[in-house]
Amino acid sequence: MLRDDADYLSKEAMARRMRNSRAWRYVLSGVRRESDTRTFPTASGTHGWSSDTDGQHSDSDSESEFPSQLPSIPTAIPVTGESYCNCENQNETPYCSNFHMAHRMKDCQCGEEDDYFDWVWDELNKSANTLLTCDNRKVNFHMDYSCGTAAIRGNKELAEGQHFWEIKMTSPVYGTDMMVGIGTSDVNLDKFRHTFCSLLGKDEDSWGLSYTGLLQHKGERSNFSTRFGQGSIIGVHLDTWHGTLTFFKNRKCIGVAATKLQNKRVYPMVCSTAAKSSMKIIRSCATPTSLQYLCCYRLRQLLPDYVDTLEVLPLPPGLKQILHNRLGWVLSMNCGSLQSSSSSSSSSSSSSTSSGSDSDNSCGSDAEARHRKRCRWRT
Repeated sequence: MLRDDADYLSKEAMARRMRNSRAWRYVLSGVRRESDTRTFPTASGTHGWSSDTDGQHSDSDSESEFPSQLPSIPTAIPVTGESYCNCENQNETPYCSNFHMAHRMKDCQCGEEDDYFDWVWDELNKSANTLLTCDNRKVNFHMDYSCGTAAIRGNKELAEGQHFWEIKMTSPVYGTDMMVGIGTSDVNLDKFRHTFCSLLGKDEDSWGLSYTGLLQHKGERSNFSTRFGQGSIIGVHLDTWHGTLTFFKNRKCIGVAATKLQNKRVYPMVCSTAAKSSMKIIRSCATPTSLQYLCCYRLRQLLPDYVDTLEVLPLPPGLKQILHNRLGWVLSMNCGSLQSSSSSSSSSSSSSTSSGSDSDNSCGSDAEARHRKRCRWRT
């Protein structure tokens, strides 16, 4: 009789430990989920972000895997003050009980001059938690709530030639990560649908720039630029001839992120863990690497102080129109260095700026010199 009671108590204690273990795992997953689905109002100019967590945890029922304190979670405060324009709804987060009030405001159209796009987002190659609008140029992530990482790629492979595109952050930028970059067809866009992580650059098949200013490739991160937020325009130039990947922020060059990308078959990609977040393609151009392109690129370097090089060149109107249609993005590209962040930036952003400024000068040099300068990754 005593042995039966002892066996019963032992089984009851074991069952209680298993229930407690599962309960802890449920609480931890809820904390991670709320970090991307809930936000808090903040005054304009407030910056803050903490270290990322990839949201992974063991499936074991052992209690020893749970620390006495909860792990640090990503910030729920959106980045402000990094917009391309001065529109009020881009530079400030409304101080109200409903954080997503910004979505009800009229969308800012600043910087959206193009009406032809070489590629748009791919309806067939995207995560389940995405919705396409604006003729497949705008991608909306996690329409109701977020429980992981969603990603999407462009509908055109960026093979030979020169490729340039711009992505505009059309929603508050916050959470574990929101990224812009490139990747091959081997990237599984739905792999981390139940995990919060920095997807682009997590393996050798992708390269990504985080809104925190960090570059990532093969799981390795390095400081590269200041942060970007709602209203920021992130430009990407893929030079398949020289094998370089260059990033721009608000149409000013940040620096060369990677080299030796020749013969890589990649697609433009973005990803987000934030609930009700969105990004929009406002430019996607491509041109062969020809003598015409190299001449226009060199002209832009010689006349960097003008918004559009064509405005000051003594060319016939017909030729100007042809160059504008074919290579207008080259002749208006800002190859100058990105200015330092304002004094209101956080110390972490300041360190990112100093690191990123080392590569700024490479944007203003010719293609061969830029190829020889220091970059972040050599694949």
